[in-house]
Amino acid sequence: MLPFAEYPLRPADFAAALGPTVVVAPHPDDEALGCGGLLALLHRAGQPTAAVLVSDGSMSHPNSETFSPNARRAVREAEFHHALTILGADATEPLLLHLPDSRVPDTADEPGFVTAVEQLRAFLGQQRAATVLIPWRRDPHPDHRATAALVQAALAGLPQPPRRLEYVVWAWERAAPEDLPTAADAVLGFRLDIGPVMSQKQRAIAAHRSQVAPGVFTDDPGGFLLSPEMLAHFAAPYEVYFEASQPKNQP
Repeated sequence: MLPFAEYPLRPADFAAALGPTVVVAPHPDDEALGCGGLLALLHRAGQPTAAVLVSDGSMSHPNSETFSPNARRAVREAEFHHALTILGADATEPLLLHLPDSRVPDTADEPGFVTAVEQLRAFLGQQRAATVLIPWRRDPHPDHRATAALVQAALAGLPQPPRRLEYVVWAWERAAPEDLPTAADAVLGFRLDIGPVMSQKQRAIAAHRSQVAPGVFTDDPGGFLLSPEMLAHFAAPYEVYFEASQPKNQP
């Protein structure tokens, strides 16, 4: 059984201490699922937010003939923008890395990794990010783990790296014991109270209509949709995060 419900609960006003924040999402919808509540709380607190979309999102319905890969990408990016608007995180144009969905590179010898790291590092600097939100390093999806590796490499090149909070998405459904934090990770888990912004989070998730309901990519019946069981995890009035147990520059 996952230990998430036992983690200490931090109040909603925790967001006000995070400063300018950048969320890095492997796919369109991860920003709403994993940390949509925190993004809405940051907006309420008047903290600037910006977003990075790592993959092109085109592989949720790979067998569609009506929608080409570029058309699928356009649909999902539009949903991403819509969700950011709902969460109040749309003041800054997001950085779209357009890396291949399901094949995001995770090492420097893979095509696209070094360029993506440079783009990420520059964007974090431009936004003067005090905090970055990224997928949990062992969230059980290869693109999520690759995204964590990309961000880690980008942060390594910054003289004063931002505070890093790692959110969970697929760990709710697929986590094996070895995917959860160990003593070697030196992280602490906590829950964040998002009760005041639950309706915004749910509307942001629903904005990713191609992923939550049939009727968008209609000619690929075997394509991906988030299951009701998966969505139920994100209907709770809290979100789960991991942070270094002794974070630098913690407010």
